[in-house]
Amino acid sequence: MEASVFNILIFMQKRKFDSSRIRALALDLDGTALGAGAVLSSRTEKALRSCRERGIGTIICTGRGLESAEKYRQPIGAEGPMVYFNGAIVADMPEGKILSAVLLESEAADFCIGLSRETGAYFQLFLPQRDGRSFVLAAESRRPETGMYLNHTGMDAVVCDLREAVNAPGFPGCIKGMFIAEPEIQELLKPRLKEGLGNTVYIVRTFRNFLEILASKVSKGEGLKTAMKARGLKSEEVIALGDEENDLPMFSVAGFSAAPSNAGPAVLEAADLVIGANTEDGTAEFLEKTFLLKQH
Repeated sequence: MEASVFNILIFMQKRKFDSSRIRALALDLDGTALGAGAVLSSRTEKALRSCRERGIGTIICTGRGLESAEKYRQPIGAEGPMVYFNGAIVADMPEGKILSAVLLESEAADFCIGLSRETGAYFQLFLPQRDGRSFVLAAESRRPETGMYLNHTGMDAVVCDLREAVNAPGFPGCIKGMFIAEPEIQELLKPRLKEGLGNTVYIVRTFRNFLEILASKVSKGEGLKTAMKARGLKSEEVIALGDEENDLPMFSVAGFSAAPSNAGPAVLEAADLVIGANTEDGTAEFLEKTFLLKQH
């Protein structure tokens, strides 16, 4: 199994890849580095630590927030600028110093709240706090989606009137909004969102049930640009690994890209390289064989 998967990996290589030039991994978490149940396996942890020892850093590029991603960053010892909230926040870790923050305007959030109330689709907002680093996850009611998101990320939502929150005097804007709905419901929401908000927002699916609304200038690609500049990295020194459509912008920024074999069709098409599935430690296997790491 192991040899055949790697043979597929080589077969799917679309252009020459010089691993000796790589200095950093732009790494998505859910669906890529993490296995089933959002678990970081000991094999993947060991591979990422071994990369660090060889001078290959990890730039976490995730839809998660700082606190939610910490339980994955700490074990692998990753430090430096990281990309959070799909690029809305870039922070230097472990200090947590914010290097870049692009917020969703209140008017866009208000439109999404209205659409949620009209259609019954579950919607939640990530509201920034005064310290600039922490946030509150808020929703208008507790529903099964609230518990599902809690189980997935460890973050629970407070219940409040979202429209009142985003229209409060002096409100700076939201980090992002998120509809949690089945894909077929998302497809019904997308045209309404595009009609009502146009090019003022970035609409992207980040997980099977997650449809996120962010400021128009936000993406993992833009966040990665900021992180790379701060680290003094060139495009050809970075390989991006991701599985969902929100990872595509960072594929165009990094010099090379890889996707697990169970990624979405558009991501597989865009990737330079197809690696093993995240459920089979595909990221760890790729790192072990590409950088000649000691295997588990």
